[in-house]
Amino acid sequence: MESTIEQARREFDTLVREIRPELHRFCARMTGSVIDGEDVVQDTLAKAFYLLPQTRQISNLRGWLFRIAHNKAIDLTRSHVRRFSEPLEDHNGLVAEVDPISQTQLARMGLALFMRLTPVQRGAVILKDVLDHSLEEISEILDATIGSVKGALHRGRATLHRLAKDSTPQPTALDPSEAAKLEDYVRHFAARDFDQLRLLLAQDVRLDVVGIAQAHGKSQVGEYFHRYGGTDSWHPHLGWIEGQPAILVYATPDKTGDPVYFILIRWNGNQVYEIKDFRYSRYVMNDAEWSS
Repeated sequence: MESTIEQARREFDTLVREIRPELHRFCARMTGSVIDGEDVVQDTLAKAFYLLPQTRQISNLRGWLFRIAHNKAIDLTRSHVRRFSEPLEDHNGLVAEVDPISQTQLARMGLALFMRLTPVQRGAVILKDVLDHSLEEISEILDATIGSVKGALHRGRATLHRLAKDSTPQPTALDPSEAAKLEDYVRHFAARDFDQLRLLLAQDVRLDVVGIAQAHGKSQVGEYFHRYGGTDSWHPHLGWIEGQPAILVYATPDKTGDPVYFILIRWNGNQVYEIKDFRYSRYVMNDAEWSS
């Protein structure tokens, strides 16, 4: 029988399901990574679920979640950036001086460019130009005055326009040893040789089917492969996501079109100690930087 906590968690997950893709898009740009962004999403939802019973009334669930996510993203990236704060003076007239970042420009910008902004600038630009929030909503999420939001938008947009002109993508190559292990894993995976894959699992292996379920230990994680045994609609290939080896999964065997999702495999020597599968969170691919 389902416990009260399990039922509450299931109801909460249903409540936030529609917000999750938008929340991830925000977090991916706040952290400069679709992978780190998903970690922030999970931390945000975990904290929100914990705080929910202690919160008497939430009039704006979306805004509340984005505010938690903004703070979580700053915590995650604090050690990776030199500037993590800025004065929040009002600049009511500045916003009109710099054009918004267009959707075409956003599509060309790598997530790493956003990391060159301060957190407040990042948050303001992402919420306004990427997610189309109002200034009032941004003010609430960032806990800043509307004038301060306008100032952050002005400086963030100006910086991104300048950086985008000088930005050139850098080629990324897979580490040979990592590539060899992952290539072997992909070969067995594509052949549905799941028994061989189970032999690679470490005793304390962890599994995260993002947004759906988690498991720990060789016995539990070994059952995960059954989910892949009943369908032929997935075709794995070796590739990279954000500079790290990954399994890119396509809808067709000839790699027609873009990959629909990816799987990350972490190794401890020659054993798999973590699997992170984005099969049910395919919106992550919308912002992912990948190559095969």
